[in-house]
Amino acid sequence: MPVVYVARSAALTKWASDVGQGKHIYKLGIAEDEAAVKAAVAAGWGGESDWKLVHSKQVDDLDEDSALARLGRREKVIDPTYYPRLKGAAGVYRITLTNVQNSLLVAKAMTADEPLTEVKVKPKDIADYMIRNAIA
Repeated sequence: MPVVYVARSAALTKWASDVGQGKHIYKLGIAEDEAAVKAAVAAGWGGESDWKLVHSKQVDDLDEDSALARLGRREKVIDPTYYPRLKGAAGVYRITLTNVQNSLLVAKAMTADEPLTEVKVKPKDIADYMIRNAIA
């Protein structure tokens, strides 16, 4: 069963911030199973080896191209041909925190239990948002 995963690198985030891409940079990918996910994250992308798996989810049937296209409708993909450091690393996205906050607020509004308050976004929330938009 394919696994959709989101990974993050602190060093790549620092580089992206330096080149004007912001500090919320995440990689979305699809692998065949959990072992393949761990191997891909350990290998790293963009010349960095400090990648950490933020979240993963098993899906029924999904290919990487369609998942990247779906998420690309909502978030900005960083073009690996424009930035040579990302050579061969498809699926690296610049996430807009406002979109994630709005998504969390709507989800909170749909449940009558919780009052609407300011939402503090964590990396796991960003990963959930990315996976939800990639498979929907």
